[in-house]
Amino acid sequence: MRHFILTTTLIAAAPLAATAEQAITLDFIDHIEAGLNELDVFVAREGEPTHVYRPAPDEAAARLGDQIFAGAGPVAHNPFDAEAIGPHLKGRPLGMTLGDWLAADGSATVTCADGTGTVESVFTGLVPEGVYTMWYSFVPQPPTEPFTGALDLPLGARDGSQSGFTADAKGSATFEATFEPCLQPSDPQLLAMLAITWHGDGETYGSAPGSFGNLSHVQLFAPLPAASES
Repeated sequence: MRHFILTTTLIAAAPLAATAEQAITLDFIDHIEAGLNELDVFVAREGEPTHVYRPAPDEAAARLGDQIFAGAGPVAHNPFDAEAIGPHLKGRPLGMTLGDWLAADGSATVTCADGTGTVESVFTGLVPEGVYTMWYSFVPQPPTEPFTGALDLPLGARDGSQSGFTADAKGSATFEATFEPCLQPSDPQLLAMLAITWHGDGETYGSAPGSFGNLSHVQLFAPLPAASES
C-alpha cells in the first residue's frame, strides 16, 4: 500500500499550466494512505451494537476484514482532526469489508489547452456497479479553526450533469469530461483536488454531493499541484 501524508502544505508535483498546453498525471489515494482517518465509512467495536467509528490510519491494517457501515445520518467532515473518529450512530451495512473499500485505485490525466480543460481517468477496485460522481474541491490552507469545510463543486457543468459515472460489475470505470475554463491549481491559500464519491443509494444530487457518511461516501481523491512560479 502506498503511503502519503496530506498536510496543510502544498503537495509537490509537476505544475499545471493555466494557459499553455500541458498535461499532468494524478494518482488517486484514499484517506488512510494520506495519513488521515477514513471519513465516510465506519467500523463497529465489540460491545457497542448501536455505534460505529471512523477507521484511523494506525488501526486500518488490523481492521481490513471488518464489515463497514454507513452512519445513521450525515457525518460532518473534518479530515484534519485526528480525534474526530466517533462514536456515530450506526447505519446500514455497506456489504463490503474495509479491505474491499481501500482496494480502490485510480489515476487521471488533466490537460489544459487554450482555456479548455480535460480530465481522463481510470479506476479499479470500486464498488461493483456503484454510482459515482467526481468533484472539484478546495480546502483552505492552513485549515480554519474550527474547520468550516471544503468547497465541493461537481466537475464540469455546475448542475452536475457531467460529473456522474458507473462502475462495471468488476468495479472498473473510466471517466472523461471536457469543460471551460481549465482547472485552477492549488495555491498557498487553497488546496485544490479531485475526488470521487460513491452514492450508496444509487442516486446523485446534481450540484450537491449528498449526505456524507450516510448516503454519499468519498472513496478516493487526488490533490492538484501548485502552478509554476512565473
